Amino acid sequence: MGHVIAVAGKGGVGKTTLCGLLIQYLCEKGKKPVLAVDADSNSNLNEVLGVEVGVTLGELREEIERADMDNRYHIPVGVTKQDWLETRLADALTEEDDFDFMVMGRTQGQGCYCFVNGLVQTQIRKLQSHYPYVVVDNEAGMEHISRGLIPSMKTAILVSDCSRRGVQAAGRIAALMKELDLKPEKTGVIINRAPDGILDDGTRDEIEKQGLSLLGIIPQDEMVYRYDCDGRPLVELPEDSPVKKALYEILDGMGW
Repeated sequence: MGHVIAVAGKGGVGKTTLCGLLIQYLCEKGKKPVLAVDADSNSNLNEVLGVEVGVTLGELREEIERADMDNRYHIPVGVTKQDWLETRLADALTEEDDFDFMVMGRTQGQGCYCFVNGLVQTQIRKLQSHYPYVVVDNEAGMEHISRGLIPSMKTAILVSDCSRRGVQAAGRIAALMKELDLKPEKTGVIINRAPDGILDDGTRDEIEKQGLSLLGIIPQDEMVYRYDCDGRPLVELPEDSPVKKALYEILDGMGW
């Protein structure tokens, strides 16, 4: 089975940026093909990777939900909704040279996400044996963890900024994994956007208080901000980017 890496954390801490660079790292190290999963309903991992998104799982849910009342979502006569869904799921996988990409996406209107969440879980289980590594960018917060959507994860990377609230959120996610008896082989926190790459004593104290293992520190980098503003994929950051160099050094020590 593929090695499932789940990336989680509080919203706005740079989780998706690091997730995209993690996928790039694995591909560059020859650990490909990688299955990249954007499991956030507010999906933007594709922008980090520079990938055009095809149909999302959320859109497939709409096809099935609205097939009986909307001619745009026509299911051929004699084909069950389940069979049609199985056929269409192949279209939800975008194939790139070194990785394949699947997006959860969102439902329209007030639709529940339970069905789409179930599709994410089912597809990961179905596909993970075809990939040496599966990287899942989780929705901000704790929902995917609490739903047990990624029970087979071997590595849990929690991302926080330098704030106590970010570290506390990472601590709550780690505690929830223990409560749910999820047993990744390795769990740790990466502190992102540290000024000058230095962690102050207060943040270190909070990491220790939360019982978290510190995997490493990523410095604040103006170049990441500029790339984002210009709409450039962050995987195009130069090799001497402080963010890329720091993350790659952390990942070199993961033992994958």
